[in-house]
Amino acid sequence: MARKLPQINGSRVVGLLEKLGYNVVHQRGSHVQMRKTTPQGEHRITVPIHPVTAKGTLNDILARVALWNGICRDELLDRL
Repeated sequence: MARKLPQINGSRVVGLLEKLGYNVVHQRGSHVQMRKTTPQGEHRITVPIHPVTAKGTLNDILARVALWNGICRDELLDRL
């Protein structure tokens, strides 16, 4: 059974990604683009800096970060 996603803001997502080695490379309006070089190549991801990150958006970000970093999604949830 999948764990329930927390209601968090975009700044907290950016903080998690920075702890995982991602760097902010660009911001336009309320969207931040981050980048990290992994063994699979360069991973870029965009994070919306909104008061509450939509559940689908958060789920997609966590799934992609987990895939590119070889970390399970539940471990990422624990780090939030």
